[in-house]
Amino acid sequence: MSGLSTLLIVVGLFLVGGIISFVKQQMPKSLIVLLSIGAAMCLVAGALRLEVWN
Repeated sequence: MSGLSTLLIVVGLFLVGGIISFVKQQMPKSLIVLLSIGAAMCLVAGALRLEVWN
């Protein structure tokens, strides 16, 4: 795993934790959707940058 892919996956998982926290606090749905999109993009980008796909 390269450093950037690791960083993207860690940030994505951090954002997933934020999503769970925001849902429990009953924050606005638009904020949760925006955070979900960011987390999904980080996780997908990190997964696609892994060396296992080469």
